[in-house]
Amino acid sequence: MISNKTVFIGICVLILTVVNNAPVEASPQIELMGGYDIIGICITNCAQCKKMYGAFFEGHLCAEACVQFKGKTIPDCEDLSSIAPFLNKMN
Repeated sequence: MISNKTVFIGICVLILTVVNNAPVEASPQIELMGGYDIIGICITNCAQCKKMYGAFFEGHLCAEACVQFKGKTIPDCEDLSSIAPFLNKMN
């Protein structure tokens, strides 16, 4: 007869095997043509700055600038000169 401990260990091994073999979907910001998705990186940085600065940061304006200028100026949340156009003063 098989002990309960052996059955439990077998079930745990089965679960770990299924979990480790599950397909993982990654979403790297690399274009199919071999370059980086600069606009995607730009918009991601805008979202990060919005999280950091909250109401002081105009995230939608930043994202619009990414699309309009095709990601030529990527905002860096720690470089105030790169995000200055998107900051506002709160009263």
